[in-house]
Order: sequence, then structure tokens, then C-alpha cells
Amino acid sequence: MTSTGFLAVDSGGSGLRVVVGTVDGGPLGQRESRVPVRTGPGGIDAGHLMEQLVPMVRDLASGTGVAEPDCAVVGAAGFGTLGDALRAELPGALRREFGIRRVALAADAVTAYVGALGVRPGAVIAAGTGLIAIGTDLTGWRRADGWGHLLGDCGGGAWIGRAGLEAALRAYDGRAGGSTRLLASAEEQFGPLPDLPGALYPRSDRPAVLASFAPRVAACAADDPVAADILRAAARHMADAAAAVCPAEGTPEVSLTGGLFRMGEPLLAPVREELAERLPHARCVPAAGDPLHGAVRIATALATGTLTLPGDARLFCAAPAEE
Repeated sequence: MTSTGFLAVDSGGSGLRVVVGTVDGGPLGQRESRVPVRTGPGGIDAGHLMEQLVPMVRDLASGTGVAEPDCAVVGAAGFGTLGDALRAELPGALRREFGIRRVALAADAVTAYVGALGVRPGAVIAAGTGLIAIGTDLTGWRRADGWGHLLGDCGGGAWIGRAGLEAALRAYDGRAGGSTRLLASAEEQFGPLPDLPGALYPRSDRPAVLASFAPRVAACAADDPVAADILRAAARHMADAAAAVCPAEGTPEVSLTGGLFRMGEPLLAPVREELAERLPHARCVPAAGDPLHGAVRIATALATGTLTLPGDARLFCAAPAEE
């Protein structure tokens, strides 16, 4: 008897990761692209996603024997606010291309949650260049922040990097609140600071450039009070977001996921302290896996008919692909 095959996709700001596998055998192969899926006036570009996805899945099929997955799960950054085209176009495209009969589409915050905690009540802070918190009591989803670097993402990598560069520029100007340590670090990374606005503002990847300075802030935090205060403020923002989405009853679990936390103890220590103060009823646990792991977990449940995640008009929907 042939085991049911699945396709799991993680579409994020750094590119596309794809796994095919079977219910019995688990993940059997993985491919990735470093080209992020485009967004346009209609939101996330479903055609561009398929352009990248099709050759990767064909290549995986030839190497794993999973020629026609029965179901697919696609977790996508920006799905909550930019996902209309994916909802309208992707299920049909997946059926036409691969014969896939069941599709679940999710915000990458949902796949991050499932990757970190599985199907348990709690909250997850997902932090990289940006930041979003998502929580569930298993009857519905709640999200906080994730509004992008101009309107929010408070405490994320771009937020920390921008705050560090502001402190560097304050020191350059001779204003209060500056940091000569951060000034020296910024000049080492970017060159003369008077040239920084002209180099930064025209770029389309401004959030990533700002976030690239966040590790420098963390490196200065041990002996620079301004840098330490920036990380403490970031931790407060994270705890605020987690408190807004975490179930109030029982003993929910809280987990941290995303590349920002690779900065280690300079950030993790204040985050743990702030979470303990804001959410004393919750239990902090390590993340079991990342968003791709979460997509695999959801795909396995979808394939076996055991999917119990709550639906949400913007964050998570599962339905048969159109005929």
C-alpha cells in the first residue's frame, strides 16, 4: 500500500523552503531557493511562488518517489494581510500542476507556532527582521504586532538595529542618549555616519539593513548601558505582544522562535525576565522546531485527517483544491 504523500512549503523573507514526504516515512527530501516570493498590488504573487515551486517539487519527486503528493501546506510571510491572491489562485494551481487534492494555507506565524509548540495552548514570539506574537486557546487565533518596520515590529531585528543606529547618531551629534561604543561599531560596519542616510534610504531592503546592526547592539550590551537599555526595551515589547495573545487560563506554554534569538543571552535574559513578570501563569519552553517543521506537522495532520487547528479567515484555512 502506498503511503500518502505531502508537500510542505515555508515562504519567508529570505526565500522558499520545500519538503516532500510521506505519512509513514516523514520528510524525504528538501530544497530551497534564496529568492523571496514577490509581492505586488494584489499581494503575494502566486504565479511567482509556483514558478519557483514547480521545478523544486519535480526535482524532489524524481529523488524521493513522491510524484503526486495528496496534500500541501503553504506557510507564507505576509499571508494575513497580503494573502488574497494565494487564497484565490494557489489551490487550483497546485491541483493542476501536481494533482494535489487538499491544501492548507497559513501565515508563517501559524506554521512557526505549530513548529515551536505543536497543537497546545500558548503563545509564540517569532522574531527575525520583524516581530509577531501569535497565540491560541485551540478555539481561535490571536496575533499582536507583525505590522512591518514602519508601523510596528517592535522589538524585532530592524527595531533594535534602528535604535542602535539612532544612539550612534546621537553620539555623533553630541546629543544626550548617545553611545560612543555604538558609534564606533556603526562606523566599522557602515563607514562614515553622515553618509548613512544617503546609502540607506534609497534601498528596498531597508529593514534587513537595519536588522544587520542588531547583533552589534547585542555585542555592546555587556559593557554599554545604552545598548543594554535597547535590548531591555525590545524585551518589554516582546512581552507586551506575548501577553496580548497568550491564553489567560490554565498553564499555557510560551516559546521563542526566529533568527533574532541567535543573539543569545544579551537578549534572551531580559526576555525571560519580562515574560516571567508579565505572564507568571505561563511556562516558557524551548521551540521544538521552525516554521518549515510546523508546515510538515500540519501537512501530516491534513494527510491523516487529524487536523484540529482552529481556522481563521486571515491566518489559516484548509480546504479541498478546486476541481
